[in-house]
Amino acid sequence: QKILVPRRSPEERAKNHLIATNRQIQEYIKNGSKGELDLSNTPIKQLPSNLTKVGGGLYLRDTQITQLPNNLTVEDYLDLRNTPITQLPDNLTVGGNLYLQNTQITQLPDNLTVGGDLYLTSTPIKQLPPNLKVGGNLNLYNAPITQLPDNLAIGGYLDLWDTQITHLPDNLTVG
Repeated sequence: QKILVPRRSPEERAKNHLIATNRQIQEYIKNGSKGELDLSNTPIKQLPSNLTKVGGGLYLRDTQITQLPNNLTVEDYLDLRNTPITQLPDNLTVGGNLYLQNTQITQLPDNLTVGGDLYLTSTPIKQLPPNLKVGGNLNLYNAPITQLPDNLAIGGYLDLWDTQITHLPDNLTVG
């Protein structure tokens, strides 16, 4: 019986996958950062600092991403579900939905703008920054948030199911 031996070790395959992923990102930047950038299930741990704009959705779900570049603008969705990321960069702008479910993010940055829905389900976030603006829905299901900030503006609905919030703040706006 002939034993099949892989031509490349798992470590070599992982290294080559990371090289290919980084090449994909640089090609995306070179081509004007247009459209979506789907890096889901890749071995990426961080994005290059020269990636400052994504012209569509940025999909990083199920990666090992630990940080994003400062001043990043994502014109559509930003999907960080099931990643080890612990914080978002300053001046992050997301035009569509921001998916943070099952991340280790403990706080949101000041000046965060989310044009669509913000999903904080099953995150360790305990408080929201003041003057947070969410164009769509704010989903806080199963998050340890105990109070909402003043001047919170939400364009859609506010999901407080399974939270410890007992009162609503002054100047709350919910669409």
